[in-house]
Amino acid sequence: MQPLATNTSIAVIGAGAMGSGIAQVAAQAGHRVFLLDQREGAAEAGRQGVAKQLQRRVDKGKMEQPVLDELLDRIKPIKELSELAEAGLVIEAIVEDLEIKRNLLANLEEVCGKSTILATNTSSISVTALGAKMKHPERLVGMHFFNPAPLMALVEVIKGLATSDEMAQRVYATAAQWGKKPVIATSTPGFIVNRVARPFYAESLRLLQEQATDSATLDAIVREAGGFRMGPFELTDLIGHDVNFAVTSSVFNAYFQDTRFLPSLVQKELVEAGRLGRKTGQGFYSYAEGAQKPEPATAEAASSDAAALIVEGNPGPLAALVNRLRESGLKIIERDGPGRLQFGEAVLALTDGRMATERAAAEACNNLVLLDLAFDYAKARRLAITAADQASSQAVNDACALLQKADIAVSQVADRPGLVVMRTVATLANEAADAALHGVASISDIDLAMKAGLNYPEGPLRWSDNLGFSLLHTVLTHIQQSYGEDRYRPALLLRKNRFAEKGFYS
Repeated sequence: MQPLATNTSIAVIGAGAMGSGIAQVAAQAGHRVFLLDQREGAAEAGRQGVAKQLQRRVDKGKMEQPVLDELLDRIKPIKELSELAEAGLVIEAIVEDLEIKRNLLANLEEVCGKSTILATNTSSISVTALGAKMKHPERLVGMHFFNPAPLMALVEVIKGLATSDEMAQRVYATAAQWGKKPVIATSTPGFIVNRVARPFYAESLRLLQEQATDSATLDAIVREAGGFRMGPFELTDLIGHDVNFAVTSSVFNAYFQDTRFLPSLVQKELVEAGRLGRKTGQGFYSYAEGAQKPEPATAEAASSDAAALIVEGNPGPLAALVNRLRESGLKIIERDGPGRLQFGEAVLALTDGRMATERAAAEACNNLVLLDLAFDYAKARRLAITAADQASSQAVNDACALLQKADIAVSQVADRPGLVVMRTVATLANEAADAALHGVASISDIDLAMKAGLNYPEGPLRWSDNLGFSLLHTVLTHIQQSYGEDRYRPALLLRKNRFAEKGFYS
């Protein structure tokens, strides 16, 4: 399918940060753009906002002044809907209200030609519901940009029940022509990103509520071990807790209160207290002038009399950690065994979703210390550990000393199922697998959406494959057994792959 030609006029309704950002994207691609807002002077202010942002690039030598001038000439503020008659694509980016959007779409059907594509930038309202009262709902497509639109690569192209394939494919091709990374999804609650991302926040919020450790430590573990750009508490402070909590509640209710999307009481308290994050000066962290962000809990330097690391059997994902320790000069002794490490009194293993105390009893291994998942053990700057209640203090000391030999900061957390990064990745992959099962989007588009939309270090389904077809299924099964909750039930595709002994991409 061919994209819209650059001589096709684009219209954007709503000149706030999102609308003006979309107008900039279309203008940069060479289109003439009509920018409309019902507020007096808002469209011109939106154009000036684009000019101010891009002038900084000119001042830094990253953009030529004539290029900026030509771009701004292509953005035309207008005052009336009737001026949109010649537009080939109209994108509405107005308030998230079903009836207000429906009324606008009805008016656009009267003004615009029959071939005009009508697009909605909604992040939470059903495209099917928006099109339900249209005369020609087949021409309505979701075109969900991420903020800030000029910088964020992802565009979710959403098909409502009546959306024609031709319209969706043309919008997809046009977004790609504009330099974006589009994905196609069906109109289900949360689409791809706002649905699949829920566990990223939910699991750390639950660990905080369960007093596994503090928010600064959880953020540091997720960043420095998991490879995520921001921790969940930093990110929700940035987004705004009112916004994040509202999205979670919306998805929870839209899925008939499925416990996988259960909102957090911790976040609810912040919202009720008016501690919404950066915009109010206080969230999980204080943003008052001179406020210092708390440091993550980090184990003090430890020493051990152990002369060598014993590797029993195949260490699985921990192989890269073993190699890192070998490169540090530590002697490595390899022998048959159940896939775990021994260093001094410590017996170390990758978490399988069970609490260390439970697993130590089941395996008759008192000095068990569990290691969390890292995105890349060869580069991880921090790692979470937890110890069985039965473990000696020397075993914990030896475990810390071992990791510190590889220049890894150690954060010991309370004994909770699945630790931190492993639990987060397992639940993300589980939700992604469920979305794929229900036809929300393809496996590759789900992974692309999470990487391009939220800067994840890897798509959750590809990450699952990299860890082996059965590991995350095992982790989820054990976490579910620990809590006795349906929230952690393994998705059907994840379970199927485990017994078929294959991954999502094989």
